[in-house]
Amino acid sequence: MTQANFKTLLPHIKLFVFDVDGVLSDGSVICFNNDEQVRSFNIKDGYALQLAIKKGFRILIISGGNSEAVVKRLEKLGITDIFMGVEHKLPVLTQYLLENKILPQHTLYMGDDIPDYECLRHVAAPTCPADAANDIKPLCIYVSQIKGGQGCVRDIIEQVLKAQNFWLDHDAHAW
Repeated sequence: MTQANFKTLLPHIKLFVFDVDGVLSDGSVICFNNDEQVRSFNIKDGYALQLAIKKGFRILIISGGNSEAVVKRLEKLGITDIFMGVEHKLPVLTQYLLENKILPQHTLYMGDDIPDYECLRHVAAPTCPADAANDIKPLCIYVSQIKGGQGCVRDIIEQVLKAQNFWLDHDAHAW
């Protein structure tokens, strides 16, 4: 499927699945002497995630990383389906879809590296940031022009919400 045909899938998306490192963050980790590791997140991605939740979309986070600070940030945005420290992501994704009665045809996944490979092959809308690994880009029907941690999540959520007339609707900003 070409990126042009990708637009035909957007009206059917009900679930967004995101990796953390390299997607929600730029993949950089700052290490402090006390073994604390810090990641930065893009505020525009956060806005889009909150809006998607308010419009009834489900957000699922599956990450190989394991950071309490990341979990707290995601929870602050309203995300409740967070799986951290996951070595094999596909079983988590398939179980989640089964338990929540969501079809892969209604699922968009954004990942950036080899741990996301199987999940990207399992969903109807595999996507990735501009700086995803070279082995990942060919799997994706949409490669954002924006790098991980710099707004690629906003990019994809905005496209889906626009396709479903949720982006600038009258209630979009009624917090």
